[in-house]
Order: sequence, then C-alpha cells, then structure tokens
Amino acid sequence: MVELAPRGVLRVGDRIRFEGRNQQVIGLEGVALRLLSEEGDTSVMAAGYVMAAADFEVLDRGAEAVPDRVLPPFALMDALPPPVVEQARFWEQHVVEVLTGLPPDAPEGTSPRPEYDPAWRNLLEREAAKLAELAAGGQQLSRRTFLRMRQRYEAEGLWGLVDGRSRKPPAPAPGTGRVDERVVEAVTEALAGQTDLSTGDRKRLMVQAEQILAVKHGEEAAKLLPSKATFYRLVNSLAKNNESFGSATIRRQRALRPVGPFTPSMAARPGEIVQIDSTRLDVMAVLDDGVVARPELTIAIDVTTRTICAALLRPAGTKGVDAAVLLARMLVPEPMRPGWSQTLAMSASILPHQRLMAADARLEKAAAKPVIVPDTIVIDRGKVFVSDTFSSACSLLGISLQLARPRTPTDKAILERTFASINSLFCQYVAGYTGSDVTRRGSDPASEAIWTLAQLQDFLDEWIICWQQRPHEGLRNPYMAGRTLSPNESYAIAVARAGYLPVALSAEDYIELLPAVWRTVNDYGIKVNYRTYDSPELNRLRRQPSGVTGKQDQWEVHYDPYDVSRVWVRRSDSRRWIEVPWTHLPMVRAPFADFTWRHARQLLADQGRDDTSETAIAQVLAKLLRRSGKPPAGSEQVMARTRAALEAPARPALPPAESIETDDSEDEEAQQTPVTPFGVFNPLEEEGNPLW
Repeated sequence: MVELAPRGVLRVGDRIRFEGRNQQVIGLEGVALRLLSEEGDTSVMAAGYVMAAADFEVLDRGAEAVPDRVLPPFALMDALPPPVVEQARFWEQHVVEVLTGLPPDAPEGTSPRPEYDPAWRNLLEREAAKLAELAAGGQQLSRRTFLRMRQRYEAEGLWGLVDGRSRKPPAPAPGTGRVDERVVEAVTEALAGQTDLSTGDRKRLMVQAEQILAVKHGEEAAKLLPSKATFYRLVNSLAKNNESFGSATIRRQRALRPVGPFTPSMAARPGEIVQIDSTRLDVMAVLDDGVVARPELTIAIDVTTRTICAALLRPAGTKGVDAAVLLARMLVPEPMRPGWSQTLAMSASILPHQRLMAADARLEKAAAKPVIVPDTIVIDRGKVFVSDTFSSACSLLGISLQLARPRTPTDKAILERTFASINSLFCQYVAGYTGSDVTRRGSDPASEAIWTLAQLQDFLDEWIICWQQRPHEGLRNPYMAGRTLSPNESYAIAVARAGYLPVALSAEDYIELLPAVWRTVNDYGIKVNYRTYDSPELNRLRRQPSGVTGKQDQWEVHYDPYDVSRVWVRRSDSRRWIEVPWTHLPMVRAPFADFTWRHARQLLADQGRDDTSETAIAQVLAKLLRRSGKPPAGSEQVMARTRAALEAPARPALPPAESIETDDSEDEEAQQTPVTPFGVFNPLEEEGNPLW
C-alpha cells in the first residue's frame, strides 16, 4: 500500500480522479501504481506523480477496504455538554450511512437505501445523495465541508465530529502577562531559593528578585520590576500552591521528592531487605548523669513483614558501635521479662513457635518477635553506618550494605513511616513527650520527664512486642482479601511460603560483635580506660604472651560500651571467652555506660581532683547513678513494676533512690552488697552454660 499523508492509505481497489478521468488502482508495485481507466486502458504511474497532480482525489474505497474502527476518547466525550454530544451523534448517522450504506443503529438484516447502496453507488454518488438529503431537510452543507467531516470521522471516530469550539483544550493557568522575561526568570530563581530559607513574605522575595536582576543583567535591569501589585500577581502565578510562603518543614519535605516516579522497596522473604536509621525520640529522658534530654532512637525494620527487628535508645550522638550493638540485638531472641503478659510470649502467638523450637531450643522463653537475619541493609550516608565498626560487623555476618541516595527519604520510606508510628502510638503516651516540633510542644516537657534511659528502653521493648501483633495497613495477602495482617502473621505466612528459618546468634556470637581492645594481663588484672578488671580465671594468663605477635602478644578484650561493668577476654587455647568483672563494681552497685564513666571523670577534673583515681571516679559514679535512678513523687507503683522488669538477668534494676550525699559507712555497706551485672542480650540457654 502507498501512504497518503492527508488522505489516509491508498489500497488496491480504490477509485481516484487523475488527469480528468476516473481511474481505479488495480496494482501496487513499489512506489508505482497500476491504474485502470473507465475506458479499459491500463497504465503504470509513479505514485508521487499521481498524488502531486492538481486534480488528484480519492473518489471511493475498494470493497475490500474496510475503514478502521476508531474508539473515541470516552472520558473527553463524557465531559462535553449534552447538546454537543447529541450534535456529533447526528452527524455520525449520516457519515456512517455514506461510508457503509447503513446508519450505525440499523437493525441486523436491513438493506441499504438505493441511493446509498455501495453495490450500485460509488462514494462520490453517495456523498451527493447525502448532501441533497440534508439540503432538503434544511441543512445546507458544501461538499468540501462534508468531505472534511468524513475524513475526521475516519481518523478520530466520533470525537472527530465534535464541534471544534468544544474540542479546544481548557484555558491555561494565568500566565506572566507582559512582564519582561528577565523578571520572570529572576522571580522563578528567587522562589526556588526559598526551600532552605526560613519562611518570609513576598516583599522579601521582591528584594531578592531585584538583587538577582542586578547581578545578572546590571543595575539598570532592576528597573524592569513591575509595580508591587503586578509583582504579587506574578508571584501568585509562578508559586506552586504558595509553598514558598507556608510551612518551611513542608516546603523542604516536598523538595526532597524524587523528580521522576519511584518504586517502593519490595521483598519476598524476611530479611531480604532491612532498613536502618536513627532519629531523635520525641520524649525527654533522665540520662545517667542526671541531665534531662531527648535520646536518640535507632531502629531496624524488615521490609517484608514490617517487623521492628531491634530498637536502641542512646544519648544524642549515636556511634558506630551503637549500630553494631543494634545489629547484635537483631540476631538475638527477645526474652520474656518479669511483669510482661504471657500473651506477649512467642508460644502464645501465631509465630511458628514449635517449628522454630525444633531448630533452636533457646526460643522456648522468647517473646513474640521473630529473629530475622538480614541479607541486605539499606543505610544512609551517616558516619555511624558507614563506619568501619558497623561495616566490619556486617561483613562478618555476610550482610551486604546498600546506600540510599542523598536527601532521598523515599529510599527508606517504610522506615520513615515507622518513625511516625512510634511517635503517634508510643511517644505521645509517655511522660516527657515533647511533640514533633516546637509548635506542638507543651510549656515545660522537661519537667515531666521521669523515666531513665534504661526504663524508657524497657517500655519501648514491650511496646514493640505489642506492635508485632497489631494489624498493619501495609501488610496484605492476595489470598486473604480485605484483611490486614500483623507483622507476626506476615512472618508466619512468609515462612510457610519461602521456607525461611534463621538460627539466632548465641551469646558468644553477640560478644564477637562487640568492640575490641588489646591489653596485657598483669598481676592486678586488666586496665581499660582507668578501670581495673580482674577474675581468678585470669591466673593462668597473667604475664603470659597471647601468641598474637601482630598485637605485641597482648590479649583480645571485648567490651560493651553501654555496660562496662565487665569485659570478656578470649582464651588462646579454647578460643572461648572469660568474663571479667570490674573490681570496684560493689561501690557502684549498678551497671553503667562508658559515656557515664567519662562524665564522672570530667566532674572530678572540673573540681581540680585527680580524674585518674579509680576509687574517686567510682564514688562520683555511684552518686550519679543514684540521682538518675530517683523516682518521682506519686509514681511508686509504676516504678515498682519497672524495677521488677529491670531485675531480669538481661535487664538488672537501677539502685533504689538515695540521697546524693554519701558517707564512708554507706561505701562500706555497698562493698558487701552483691552485684548482678547486665546479661548479654541473648539470655537464652546455651549448651553447658544456662543463662536463665
């Protein structure tokens, strides 16, 4: 076939007007046409020559040339006024009858009227009959007008017969009028620069646009600015929903949206993708040094099941070791604690407890939260997560790290939404809630802070177990229409589908993930940051080389920076760990963190005293811990429950409330008090080493 740009496609059987005669196309040979005249003469002509003739016209389509069906844009047709659609339907009746011989609504079996029968009348004759019929009915129409109408119908269907005035697109939004293009460019640039600025008004924007004009086009160009009223109308036309003059937070959030469409993270099995990040918790807490401040929350969430794998509260300034500790907590079962309802136990949940127990008997007393070993962890570019400590821990466990794009929160959209859920479902019910910003903050939230960091962590851990059994709008199953699933239900279904069955880390694996230092085992024990650790089990190691020549024959010592009341030393013969307590722990009577120890040393230095004296530091440390553990008035019942929970092997209690002033008799009594240090985060039974 030969393409005819304005008239469609020329096919074999079509009748054309050429050189004053009616001819029929009887063959196509490349770009040549074989024509048959009414007198019976045949000729071969170049298609371009024929179509370039002044009198060339397609008179009729061949019988085999069925016009293509064109579906009209139904949505646009529905938006038109009814009279316009009715008029288009009227013309469709006549055009279709000319093309096919029958109107579109003719019953089956109807015979064409003689003047429109394609078997006896060609297209030109049918058009002439239709024009005469319309003229008799009062519709005067030229042949060329009807030809254009027929061609539009063949190309666009019913939409081609709509009145052209109704087919016009809607009027565009108010433009820039006659304002100089340089002014429009300057205003657009000034509006774009509002994203990171504090919210101002249009008057400030006018000054900024004037400065941009002066820099780019000279001082004289600043005179191009229109009047204030015209400038404000121009700004209203260019500003998107007036974002530049509204909330700065919303403006920055919308600026972080991806330019193009983005695809949410999808995962088919637990642990395939885990997202991790930190944020400031909207709750005031009493830190170990007695200072009231907002702690920092770091969580890891599984994309497949929306399980909060682990959550860690730390003072502001999360470090790489914190992320490594979080990773260790992810891979360790969460134990049931005193005071928790038995409905939070894994054995009472929908999780496949018996199946998991068959693989690891230590899950017998675990809480209803699955242990998920990640394949890939999505992190941002914060120094905490790109640190050697965290990356080394991930490398040790065979976990790959995936960096999110800078300033693109949609790369961790599930995690960001979980932070909002923690704020609305947990934080606002805790004493000391600050609100998400200053406009939602009470008069003095710091005065409402009553919980220490350890107590707040305990509350959060219990809430996470409840979260695991709460239906989540983002969890649905195509075979369970209309029902939302909880993270635990989603995990159970995923295990049945994907066969995912991880084995939790042991206590030794947890210790392996902790930061390490290298020290010599002396007669008095081991020194770490002016703290002395000693145990009878070190007797065989004293003044002995470790055999690690790369570390000057020193011994490998691991410590938990948030419980430095003990350290672990690796034996060279069995490669197992020796637990070594701090020698001055009876004076303190509670586990403590490394940052609390440093704060106690700083207090001594500020007083002009020796900040290297272990005994003096221990005395200051004891006072700090007693002060931070003092309960508020009227909260005895809640504090009693909190202390009971903290007395579990994995979470020992803080000391009871006492006066910050102590004397020598109290220190002597403290030295006789037994101390129970924090247990490792995996308190489940180990073979040959029961931790329960």
